[in-house]
Amino acid sequence: MKFPSPSSAEAVIAVSSLSRHFGTKAALDGVSVFVPRGCVLGLVGENGAGKTTLIKHLLGSLKAQAGSVLVFGLDPVLDPVGVLGRIGYLSERRDLPGWMRVDEFMRYSQAFYPKWDEPYAAQLLEQFQLDPAQKIKTLSQGQQAKIGLLTALAYRPELLILDEPSSGLDPVVRRDILEAIIRTVSEEGRTVLFSSHLLDEVERVADHVVMLQHGRVVLNGRTEDVRGEHISAVLAFAEPQTKSPVLAGAHAVTGYGSEWRVLVGGSRLELETAAAVMGARVVEQRTPTLDEILVARAGGKAS
Repeated sequence: MKFPSPSSAEAVIAVSSLSRHFGTKAALDGVSVFVPRGCVLGLVGENGAGKTTLIKHLLGSLKAQAGSVLVFGLDPVLDPVGVLGRIGYLSERRDLPGWMRVDEFMRYSQAFYPKWDEPYAAQLLEQFQLDPAQKIKTLSQGQQAKIGLLTALAYRPELLILDEPSSGLDPVVRRDILEAIIRTVSEEGRTVLFSSHLLDEVERVADHVVMLQHGRVVLNGRTEDVRGEHISAVLAFAEPQTKSPVLAGAHAVTGYGSEWRVLVGGSRLELETAAAVMGARVVEQRTPTLDEILVARAGGKAS
């Protein structure tokens, strides 16, 4: 199920039929994504699926070869000032000036944003337990991620874009970052695009999910609907099977002998009917996680 596609005027992000090639490789192939105001969109897919390429188009660092990209109704390539001044951006690449102190970097960042909220920045500094006098180069990877998120949030941007923000961080730091994002969204109703290969994080914070595979959108809908449209089940056969059973709508089939686990799209009734035709019984079924769905649809390990 797709969530409704608002008009370009209603959408914070309106990407329509976007394609991008690097040489002969299609990094994006006819991608359409519409993000309404106040939505938290989880952008998922295996490495090389096109997530970062899509984000670069939203930031105006890549120009669409085909299709269109609008952010706040503006073309980020033609009007970077009108777009970037309203976006908070955090990626896994920190690229922070190590020679600066934390407070110096905050003052430096503040100069670029007229709407910088100094009391809010001080609140985040305390919340993240950062020492304002500490040199950035002496901060841990987790602390550098926090100062990056602080500067992305402190001017209260209308759109927050997070590209693998917690990659390589320990679980405690990831939790702190997620809590800050959730608080920002719940208290202020801001729009967030959250790209991550950590699907449990996306499942926790995202209202909607878009899954890219080989540059194409393969899933697009509310997170709960995307999960609900898939079933993880165990099929039991009366006789051992010498090869994997073929089941319509199955994205993954694993097992051996008399018992096989399948991840399939469709309804439970359809699954039970198809299993009966094959001479099998459904002995276990549950709603899969986003991670299981991605691994199944990618045909390998999510990374």
